[in-house]
Amino acid sequence: MTDSLLNLRDQIAALLPRLRRFGRTLARHREDADDLVQIALERALTHSHQWRAGTRLDSWLFRIMQNAWIDETRARHRRDQTFVDEAAGESVGVSSSDAQIDAIAVRKAVAQLGDEQRAVVGLVLVEGLPYKEAAEVLGIPVGTLTSRLARAREALQAILSGTEGAR
Repeated sequence: MTDSLLNLRDQIAALLPRLRRFGRTLARHREDADDLVQIALERALTHSHQWRAGTRLDSWLFRIMQNAWIDETRARHRRDQTFVDEAAGESVGVSSSDAQIDAIAVRKAVAQLGDEQRAVVGLVLVEGLPYKEAAEVLGIPVGTLTSRLARAREALQAILSGTEGAR
């Protein structure tokens, strides 16, 4: 195995927590997110020759994950398959400190967003990607990204304040 491939694998391994977090943002379910990360890693390693040194590896991997998620949602839609919501059981056994309650509320609020808004929130607000790179990952213009992000922030604020039905 070449040194560059070993180096690439090490860099990918270092990004696993961020990839898993983004997968959770997209998929909403831990198991689906883990499957999505696995698919993305398999595609990335299979097509490692397509990554260009000097470019951001995280953006390349996020793009692969976004495309894999699009493929999966299309396949699910075709199969008309639904999955059981795990959100109700996520907080079982968790202490009820204010910070944890707030984190759960935010996760639930983000889960209520549409796919496009969740992806934007995950890349920009959670992963900290610059707008330009997030737009490239999602394959949309920067203006579209900013408007989706603004709508997502408004929706999150409404959900978290309990006024989402008042609009």
